[in-house]
Amino acid sequence: MYSLLRSILFQLDAERSHHLSLNSLKLAQKLSLTGLLAKPAVDDPVEVMGIKFPNRVGLAAGLDKNGEYVDALSSLGFGFVEVGTVTPRPQPGNPKPRLFRIKEAEAIVNRMGFNNDGVEQLLENVNGASYDGVLGINIGKNFDTPVESAVDDYLIGMEKIYQKADYMVVNISSPNTPGLRDLQFGETLKALLGSLKEKQHQLHKEYGVYKPLAIKIAPDLSSDNIQELAETFTQFEMDGVIATNTTFDRSQVKGMDNADEQGGLSGKPLATQSTKVIQRLVEAMNHKIPVIGVGGIHNAETAVEKIEAGASLVQVYSGFIYEGPELVHSAATAIQERFGR
Repeated sequence: MYSLLRSILFQLDAERSHHLSLNSLKLAQKLSLTGLLAKPAVDDPVEVMGIKFPNRVGLAAGLDKNGEYVDALSSLGFGFVEVGTVTPRPQPGNPKPRLFRIKEAEAIVNRMGFNNDGVEQLLENVNGASYDGVLGINIGKNFDTPVESAVDDYLIGMEKIYQKADYMVVNISSPNTPGLRDLQFGETLKALLGSLKEKQHQLHKEYGVYKPLAIKIAPDLSSDNIQELAETFTQFEMDGVIATNTTFDRSQVKGMDNADEQGGLSGKPLATQSTKVIQRLVEAMNHKIPVIGVGGIHNAETAVEKIEAGASLVQVYSGFIYEGPELVHSAATAIQERFGR
């Protein structure tokens, strides 16, 4: 059924199709019809970052930037849902068109630019949802906040979302906000993480509950970059790492329609690159910090590969767009059969 729906949706502009499909899913969920699209969630509980996840397959940030579709998306069998990236203030993002399919490679290029309605609206949406599963909230900086002041936006985001998020994610790896990826390196990263961990400690003390803090990194990293990141994350006792975001690399889609569009590439071509980063990072951190693997998961095998590389959980996005809810079920089932108790 999903293949038929996809063939219709793919006739439309990618961003228009995105909104239409999510609004249709929301309506289907309200009418209790999502069972026609998805099988029941796989029961494969695992504890990661001190949180019990119903299964190991989650939805990556980016699909539901404003937390408008949490109830609908959670009905498709995900073990957890991550919303955002959200910024302190609303912002329109980059000019349209800014979302492109590379159908031949089952890939997507986006240069959205953190378009979102702001953290206050996201919280209002999440508060209105009935979802009681694991919710991650992904935070970023506003495009007009100077990179040297980025920490201020992240601290605002943390304070706002702390009570609603089961875990928090700091996005410093989107390729679509100028200068953002510079935050991943050297003393700049250490200063950022020091401030974030201090804020986490303050919020833990204030609310009496500890919320894990993860950081999302890029796939376009050298072995030296990965080693340095591993040492820094270990030094600051990060609770988790999400690896990886979208890539600049176009080597696997050269000559294909939309391959030259500016932005981050996601989907099938990213699978191997992302898995290599996960494996190197896990080894460099000596398995001390859990990794959530994302990037190029398009079938059960590529989901299993992420876990084999050392990831504790996985997330899907582009593969979900191309394969639909069946990917969630098949990936969760394969992981359960291979790694479940």
